[in-house]
Amino acid sequence: MAKVVMYTTAVCPYCIRAEQLLQRKGVEDIEKIRVDLQPELRLEMMEKTGRRTVPQIYIDAFHVGGYDDLSALDRAGKLEPLLAK
Repeated sequence: MAKVVMYTTAVCPYCIRAEQLLQRKGVEDIEKIRVDLQPELRLEMMEKTGRRTVPQIYIDAFHVGGYDDLSALDRAGKLEPLLAK
């Protein structure tokens, strides 16, 4: 299973939905980077992704984007192959 990293906050409904979708796909371990607890990590996230909203999801080195991007990958049948690596 691929490594999943998600930039997140405690009260983000899209982060919760992304985590639920990933769990339904069999992901058991998601490394969560809490940008609300460590604001300097939000700056790191913005530099890496060019985006300021959470979640920002990585599957291995591939930047998926946010929940809408993750959901679109799933609908297109491209999420499971990414996770299977």
